[in-house]
Amino acid sequence: MKPARRIGNLFAAGLLSAALFVPQVATAQVTRAEAEKDPVLKAMLDELDRSMAHLQLPGFEKPYFIEYRVEDVQDFETRASYGAGEGTQRGHARIARISVRVGDYKTDNSGPRGDGALQLTAIDDDPIALRSSLWSGTDQAYKSALAAYAQKQAELKQVQTPPQADDFSKAKPIISLADPIKLSLDEKAWQDRVARDSGIYRTDPVVHAAQHDIQYSNASFHARVTTTWIVSSEGAIVRKSSSSYAESFGVGTQADDGMRLDRSYGTSGVALSDLDSADEFKKHVVTLISSLSDLRKAPLVEEEYHGPVLLSADASADTLHSLLASGVTATRPKLGTEARTNGPFASSYHARILPEFLTVIDDPALKTWDGKDLVGSYSVDDEAVPAQTVKLVADGHLENYLIGRTPVRDFPESNGHARAGVTGPPRPVIGVLKVTALQGLTDEELNSKLLGIAKDRGLKSVYYVETLGTEATPRLLYRVDLDGKRTLVRGAVLDDLDQRALRSGVEAAGKSLWVANYATEIPETVLAPALLFSDVTVKRANETNDKLPYYPPPE
Repeated sequence: MKPARRIGNLFAAGLLSAALFVPQVATAQVTRAEAEKDPVLKAMLDELDRSMAHLQLPGFEKPYFIEYRVEDVQDFETRASYGAGEGTQRGHARIARISVRVGDYKTDNSGPRGDGALQLTAIDDDPIALRSSLWSGTDQAYKSALAAYAQKQAELKQVQTPPQADDFSKAKPIISLADPIKLSLDEKAWQDRVARDSGIYRTDPVVHAAQHDIQYSNASFHARVTTTWIVSSEGAIVRKSSSSYAESFGVGTQADDGMRLDRSYGTSGVALSDLDSADEFKKHVVTLISSLSDLRKAPLVEEEYHGPVLLSADASADTLHSLLASGVTATRPKLGTEARTNGPFASSYHARILPEFLTVIDDPALKTWDGKDLVGSYSVDDEAVPAQTVKLVADGHLENYLIGRTPVRDFPESNGHARAGVTGPPRPVIGVLKVTALQGLTDEELNSKLLGIAKDRGLKSVYYVETLGTEATPRLLYRVDLDGKRTLVRGAVLDDLDQRALRSGVEAAGKSLWVANYATEIPETVLAPALLFSDVTVKRANETNDKLPYYPPPE
């Protein structure tokens, strides 16, 4: 199953996994006095004041900045296989992340792994219990900060090239309070629905005949509600609340030669009403199961191919997410280096990284597109900085980066893109990455251009990718003859699909944008057009096929 369609497990090593954040934002002007009506915020602010007033070991640095982030996460998940439930999990926990900085904004204790401490804390709003966990975590974070600061001072004496930016940027403190929301749903109804979905392969008459070929059929439903409180010694006070709901389905089989074939589908949103209805979801499941029968019969890709390949908007979104999204985030380079940032575009500022007809912005304020909720949308990041719309690529040239409060050369201030998974440190991440083409083409025009290139080069056929799996492995790949006939093929991987291909190999792009919601550690959205590449390698996957089962499944 694609990461874009999957929600993580509820708990790992006693701590909650990442949530899917889609915020509700308060617009009214509020004051600290109003914020303190929330018992959680009052406890956090009281302990923050006490820490800033009294936290200093004799002879050592006093903290210049402290931040508390508390996350309350409510979870429900149910799973099923082969038409029967596999179990249900419910969870409710609060986790506090305490960040302490010593030194000053120019040079402090911060490092590449983030700074601070984690504490599980009370869920019943008891002020002494909340403050006690913050007190304990602050003590731990402060001692760690002193040790890290001393080590950093020693390292700075050993490097020839001094840091090219401050360690931490100043930000105007905001007070923003969104109403908390609660998790409320019919758990029994979802348990029954998920079990029913996982057994469609043997109950629906359309696909019943192929049930003996199915080797796994899984379904799941996951709901999460998260409320986050942030307070800082600069005066920031934030409460934001989010919800996510997702249903997913996965099914797999083997071809006669042993090749494993997998398909998956998911529906997600910020409310239950955003999900497919039971009938709509069933139609998608039946389509997926039917496609496995077609894949089992499909021929293997022929000899290695080099030439034009058309990616659907769905496949292009996955490609851009993989090749572009992480490259436009600015992270602090290793101490002593002259690099501006890390990643594939570290030295590409003002350089061309895409064709000149493509423009890229990141717009966290964009909440819907074509009637679909965008899970990457947010209003305030996890460093209490309002999210900004950032124009990253103009006429193909990289003109900006996404950045939090850790500056890099030429980018001294945050643009509100520091985001964190539950328990994790904030880091620059895309919100809603929107890629658009000047004079984009329709699907028919893209197909005509694909076939035109084939004829000009004397090719007998070209390729069209409808959906991608992991590591540039097509789930649905079609060989397209010069008359436009498409033949489903299997067993291929794409090569040469990299940042160089994005810069120099895109011949044309579509005008319609596909919504790809990625429910990974930190939720992200990519809006992307179809892309026509002039030269991509399609070759046989170098995999060893497993043997087929020795006897049929039970009836």
